[in-house]
Amino acid sequence: MKQLRSLESESGLPGDVLPGVLSESLHAELVAFRRDLHMHPELGNQEFRTTAAIKERLERAGLRPRVLGSGTGLVCDIGLAEGERPEEPLLALRADIDALPIPDTKDGCPYRSTVPDRAHACGHDVHTTVVLGAGLVLADLHAKGLLPRPVRLVFQPAEEVLPGGALSSIADGVLTDVGRILAVHCDPRVEAGKVGLRTGAITSACDCLEVALDGPGGHTARPHLTTDLVTAAARVAVDVPALIARRVDTRVGLALTWGRIESGHAPNVVPQHAELSGTVRCLDLETWRHAPDIVHAAIDEVATMHRAKSEITYVRGVPPVVNDRQSTELLHRAMVARRGTKSVETTQQSLGGEDFSWYLEHVPGALARLGVRRPGEHRVRDLHQGDFDADEHAITVGVEMFTAAAFLDAATAER
Repeated sequence: MKQLRSLESESGLPGDVLPGVLSESLHAELVAFRRDLHMHPELGNQEFRTTAAIKERLERAGLRPRVLGSGTGLVCDIGLAEGERPEEPLLALRADIDALPIPDTKDGCPYRSTVPDRAHACGHDVHTTVVLGAGLVLADLHAKGLLPRPVRLVFQPAEEVLPGGALSSIADGVLTDVGRILAVHCDPRVEAGKVGLRTGAITSACDCLEVALDGPGGHTARPHLTTDLVTAAARVAVDVPALIARRVDTRVGLALTWGRIESGHAPNVVPQHAELSGTVRCLDLETWRHAPDIVHAAIDEVATMHRAKSEITYVRGVPPVVNDRQSTELLHRAMVARRGTKSVETTQQSLGGEDFSWYLEHVPGALARLGVRRPGEHRVRDLHQGDFDADEHAITVGVEMFTAAAFLDAATAER
């Protein structure tokens, strides 16, 4: 382990000093693997083809992946014999494998989705390929006797399905014997070759909300004899977000945004039913725990004011991802060792949600924002949009960051 101790330089070292650099041939294979996933996207808990493809490649590398109990997703240990327990807590690398229910709109792209209304528009195909690639590199190093400590790979299904496939994966034992967990998420705002890091909350909590309003309808000539549900729905849409913003500290960022409002069928009929749906997002973990009560109270007040009966369905989503300081520093050191200090930038907390947060309720860890914007491309191909794509150089960056992190984590544990 002398070599590992020598890697503790504050300034980092050239990437070729640390084992785990990706070969050109493996990079080409991983690009092809990613494009195959991109062409065959599968929704949460339906990732059977994806699971089979990952399993086959891991087994070809001499590993023994286990398909999760839900039938999709896998967990795979590198450096442990079957049934063997680790002497020290494991480092885990996590990827999410599901796609989104939206059409792929990338005209002329040779690896465009072949499945109607399905697309890897959030970069999960890249996340999966990065963790697979890191696993293949680490498995090869283990076969050569160079892997200092076992590592676990987690390929998680259903990240896009609230409250997230992380919960079922945890219940299936993927965190057993794990001491730290790391992940990446594509970021189209960050140039490929770099990552964005942040200690503390890096994403936000995200819940879903459905509101049904009911009351006696009538003729628009006599609204005073009815419950004017269109007006009631409009006031809920406008007033509830404003009320919520005034009932919490503005720094916690509790925000309700509507995505759908429906009511009525004719211009001269006051309807008997209206519906609204939206998302509740929050920057702060403690405020998120109280968000359902705050939102319920605000909706009931506004609905009652307009004589409408409200029925609220509040679906808990995910808490914020809160990066552990030591885990964030580990990723920082890994990137500096591979690509120098300019390869890391500080990122802001996003209002997006990520179910990686559930793992961090149990073990420390960190999520890095993996840059996927092509150099010189000024237009951001944003996440959850049909034209989203990634610069595939990011695959190499992610793989080599993870392999470096595995070695540096082992060196830190040995001290």
